Amino acid sequence: FAVCGFQTAFIMVHLPAYLVDQGLSPRAGMMALALVMFFNIIGSYACGTLGDRYVRKYLLTGIYAVRAVSIAAFLLLPPSTASSMLFAVTFGLVWLGTVPLTNGLVAHIFGVKYLATLFSITFFGHQIGSFLGVWFGGYAFDMTGSYTTVWLICLGASIVAARSRAASTSIP
Repeated sequence: FAVCGFQTAFIMVHLPAYLVDQGLSPRAGMMALALVMFFNIIGSYACGTLGDRYVRKYLLTGIYAVRAVSIAAFLLLPPSTASSMLFAVTFGLVWLGTVPLTNGLVAHIFGVKYLATLFSITFFGHQIGSFLGVWFGGYAFDMTGSYTTVWLICLGASIVAARSRAASTSIP
């Protein structure tokens, strides 16, 4: 969940500036964020619905795999409004789809009696990741003049999260 927080907060805060640095307009950055948030509604609902029917850990693996492919394609494609919007739609579909799935896993593993408390503890990890994503994004840019390092960390974290989730045998 910390990986999710790192990625989403970094993108939410730094994507518009990144796109401007790539030669796009500030409007492109705001449109990208608007698309992320719109498609988040669809994706979160879909992930919650799918979580009732399929194994949640595999769905989480899929989310992080989609994030990895989306980030890799975004970094490899030439910067353009079209590639930014494609990234925004794709990433938006998996933006917070981790929330209903993680909440469902916590309920499945520990029961619902203390679900609010246990999910809050889990969510704290998300918030730590969020802080680090925003802070390190700014720090890395100030030190290097580029967001490349942070994008690569996001990519690597997605791969690690997808692999560890898929390899876990104790999580349903």
